[in-house]
Amino acid sequence: MKRAAVLGAGSWGTPFAKLLADAGTEVTLWARRPEVAQAITATGANPDYFPDLRLPDLVSATSDPALALAGADLVVLAVPSQTLRANLAGWAGLIEPDATLVSLMKGIELGTTKRMTEVIVETAGVDPDRVAVLSGPNLAAEIAAEQPTASVIACLDAARAAAVQKAVATPYFRPYTNDDVVGCELGGAVKNVIALAYGMATALGFGDNTKATLITRGLAETARLGVRLGADPLTFAGLAGLGDLVATCASPLSRNRTFGEHLGRGESLEQAQAATRSTAEGVKSCLAIRDLARRHDVEMPITEQVELVCHEGADPRVAVTALMSRETKSE
Repeated sequence: MKRAAVLGAGSWGTPFAKLLADAGTEVTLWARRPEVAQAITATGANPDYFPDLRLPDLVSATSDPALALAGADLVVLAVPSQTLRANLAGWAGLIEPDATLVSLMKGIELGTTKRMTEVIVETAGVDPDRVAVLSGPNLAAEIAAEQPTASVIACLDAARAAAVQKAVATPYFRPYTNDDVVGCELGGAVKNVIALAYGMATALGFGDNTKATLITRGLAETARLGVRLGADPLTFAGLAGLGDLVATCASPLSRNRTFGEHLGRGESLEQAQAATRSTAEGVKSCLAIRDLARRHDVEMPITEQVELVCHEGADPRVAVTALMSRETKSE
C-alpha cells in the first residue's frame, strides 16, 4: 500500500501513524482540531498525547478529511467507537473506491449492538471484504516507544489482510493475519469490560487469585458470546483474545483498568471521568455488550456486574459478592 490516511490523532491514532511510516508507508494524520494538525506540522509531534514522540517525515497532518483521504488506498479509523457512525457518514463519499478500511476501535455501538466493522460496512456502503480489524496487546505508549509486540489483522479477504500486514510490519511490530473478524472484534471489545472489573478488584485489595479468576472467567464469557455469533473459539486463545485481555487488565497504562481502579475506590462515574480526563471504552460498551448477550441468550455475569457498578450505582464489593454467590456448576 502506497498511502494511508489515519483518521483520529488521539492516543492510538498518533503512534499508529508512526508505525505505518516506520514500515515505509506515506501517512496523512487527520486531527479533529485544526490547532493539533498545525502543531504536528510545525513541530513533528502531537502536543496533546505524545509531545515527546517525534513523528517520521513520512507523516503529515491536516484537519481537512478530504485532504487526508485523497489518494489513500489504506484508511485507518481511530476515533472513539460511539462517534464512528457520525464521523464516517461525513467521510464516506471521500474514500477511494477500492481503499481498504481498517478499524482500530474496540467497542460495540450503543443502541444497535453492532460491531465496528458492521458500522463501517453499513455507513460507508462498502463490501465486508474491504474492511479489516486490527487487534491484540497494543498498548499505545509501548508501541510509541517501539517495544516489541504482536497483533492480528482480521479480514474476510486474505489478500487485503496480507497487504495491511505488509504495511504495518516493523522490527518492533509483528502482525499476523486471520479471517475471524467477529472473534477479533469481540475479543477487543469485551476485554475492556473485564479490565474495568480487574481495576476494581485491584483497588479493593484483592490478590492474584481473584485477578486470575477474573481474566479466565472473563475470557470464558467472551468466548461464549463469540461462538454464539459465529467466531472461531481458537481466536480467543490468541493475541486478539487472551493476549489483549492480559495486557489491558495487567498494565497500569490501560485506561480501562485505571478507570476501574477509581470506581473500586468508591468514586462515582463522574469522579472517575474527571480523574482520568476521559471515558474508558468499556464504560459505554458494557451496556451494548450486555444487550447483545441478552439478545442471544448468553450468560455474561462479569459484564452484568460491571454494568451495574458503572450505570446503576452498585457497590463494587457487592458486585464481587454477587459473582461469588452464583450457583456452582461445571466449568
